[in-house]
Amino acid sequence: MSPELKTLLIVAFLIAIVWNLGAGLYYMLTDKGESKRTVNALTKRIAISVVLILLLVLSIKMGWIVPHGVGSNPG
Repeated sequence: MSPELKTLLIVAFLIAIVWNLGAGLYYMLTDKGESKRTVNALTKRIAISVVLILLLVLSIKMGWIVPHGVGSNPG
């Protein structure tokens, strides 16, 4: 898998998370507690976040993604 595709996949997950967060806010403001659309949107957001975290952990364990940055020892 190319690095660009990995980045695109992660960004797509983040966009979906933000989209569902915005949908939850919109439904909360418009429905006034009369429907479960807010709960459903926020539940989807949590599920997508969990899938993203599990995908990242699996990718690191399989060697598809190499972590770097804070706490890494360059030498």
